Amino acid sequence: MSKQALLMLDDGTCFAGESCGAEGEALGETVFITGMCGYQESITDPSYYGQIMVFTAAHLGNYGASPLDDEAPAPRAAGAVFHDLFVPPKTEAFPHWRAAEALDAKLKRQGVTGIKNLDTRALTLHLRDKGARNGIISVLDMDKASLLRRVREWPSMQGLDLASKAGCAHPYAFDSEDKSAPVPDLHVALIDFGAKRSILRRLAGQGMKVTVLPATASATEVLDLAPDGVMLTNGPGDPEPCAYAVNCIRFLLGRLPIFGICLGHQLLGLALGARTYKLPFGHHGVNHPVLDLTSRRVEITSQNHGFCVDPQTLPARAEVTHVNLNDGTLEGLRVKDAPAFSVQFHPEAAPGPTDAAGLFVRFRSLILQHREGRCHA
Repeated sequence: MSKQALLMLDDGTCFAGESCGAEGEALGETVFITGMCGYQESITDPSYYGQIMVFTAAHLGNYGASPLDDEAPAPRAAGAVFHDLFVPPKTEAFPHWRAAEALDAKLKRQGVTGIKNLDTRALTLHLRDKGARNGIISVLDMDKASLLRRVREWPSMQGLDLASKAGCAHPYAFDSEDKSAPVPDLHVALIDFGAKRSILRRLAGQGMKVTVLPATASATEVLDLAPDGVMLTNGPGDPEPCAYAVNCIRFLLGRLPIFGICLGHQLLGLALGARTYKLPFGHHGVNHPVLDLTSRRVEITSQNHGFCVDPQTLPARAEVTHVNLNDGTLEGLRVKDAPAFSVQFHPEAAPGPTDAAGLFVRFRSLILQHREGRCHA
């Protein structure tokens, strides 16, 4: 039988539920995610490093968990919140042939603390109205005054450099497990701010050899690889403290084709001289409509970010290419005088729709154009 657990927010709002996953504690920024599926890809997305994920879908875990769906070797989310978490009596009860274990068992095995059987609708509405807030899940400390004191001592996400912690520690060559991928004829240096495995897979699928570098890699280290292009990946935290990455990108601009995703998009914006700001509760889900201003095509996208580039601060050399149709925020840009572009959403679509997967084709085309001396992004 599950033990009682509490979720305390830093404004004193407390929710009671039952323990799931690892019996311990989780501290972090509490955000809601609107995806109805893809829970495993989300929990293992390094962009959720330092965050407690509130799943708005009422029923989770129904198709189990599989190592094939991991976006990182281990979950990076601080904790997870569920209304109803399905725990089958045996693996064979899952209606999915790839299921290797229950989601609850995976969380327990990998040390992720969760809470279930609470009113996630009320919690989501609270976060929507009051903004993302620091929270603590505990099965060990049932003293509400103690929990409130401790969560109020936890640092704000604003001002935190988490990218240097979420990515790899040492360079490595990505070995695609997809034997149908084309033989590589291009070489991409991928700067890992918390990369999802599917981004690497998408690049390999475009015939690109991928060398992964730590977030703190210098421009010299990138150029020493003599790559054909540079990928700036997704990642957690506030982009503005990442001066090491901004300086690297600024030096690479114009020298190599660049494609940025999520945090990589924000860092490219900073390298151009723009500013970023924190969104009230961020964009977390797989159903966000984005307008491509070039094609006038609406794409449903997967998103996970709490910060945004301020379009009012973009220099004249940058052009807005994508806009969020929910709130009008900037979702993509290109550099007019250098082979570089970026998007705020996740075109690798893990989880989520594949509407924007063509951006990887665009990156390959940009690299080939750059080789021929045509540099338009």
